[in-house]
Order: sequence, then structure tokens, then C-alpha cells
Amino acid sequence: MAEDLEMIFARLLRLAGEAGLPGVEESTSYGNKALKVGGKSFVAVKDRETIVISIALDAKEALLEMAPAIYFQTPHYVGWQYLPVRIDAIGDAELTDRLIGAWLLRAPKKLAATFRR
Repeated sequence: MAEDLEMIFARLLRLAGEAGLPGVEESTSYGNKALKVGGKSFVAVKDRETIVISIALDAKEALLEMAPAIYFQTPHYVGWQYLPVRIDAIGDAELTDRLIGAWLLRAPKKLAATFRR
């Protein structure tokens, strides 16, 4: 199981690197491996099947409706800027888009201003 978690985290780290996200820090959030920017978590590995990603509340509902096989919500996350994602159901291109959005949401404004897609 720990190997699965390491593989998931390695995928997140690889995609963040390929996207060119500056200031990404390997860390933890509530005991789970996470990527942070400016000391704020923008994605964390929850378990072997799930990551939790930061997301703007207005985008959250659209993703839940658009792709319920990928994105879901539990009562714990209602009203918060976090969204559980089924890691095996999301492709690299879409996950990269979500990582960029999460990073932009959490990054300090000056750092976010330096990022170019």
C-alpha cells in the first residue's frame, strides 16, 4: 500500500514539474503526502484511490456534474475549496489542468503572476 501512495505522489510531483509550476514544495497535510506552494497545500494524497485537490467553489459544482466518475464529494468537503478525485479515473492531461488551477488558487499572488502556461 505504501508503494501505491508513493507512486501516486510521484505522479503528482512529475506533472507539477512538467507544468512548470514554480515554488512547489514536497510536504504533508494532515499526515498525508502533499504538494504545497507558499506553505499552503494544493493537492494531497488521501489514500490509494483518492487525492484531494484545491479548487474554487464555483468550479467545484461544474466538475461534479461533468465527470462524476472522476470527481466526488463527501459531507466533509461540502462548502470547502477541496475536491476528492479518483486518481485512477483521471488522465494526466486533465490532472495537470487541475494541478495548475489548484496551484494558482493557493500560490502567493506575486509568484502566481510569474507563471505562464
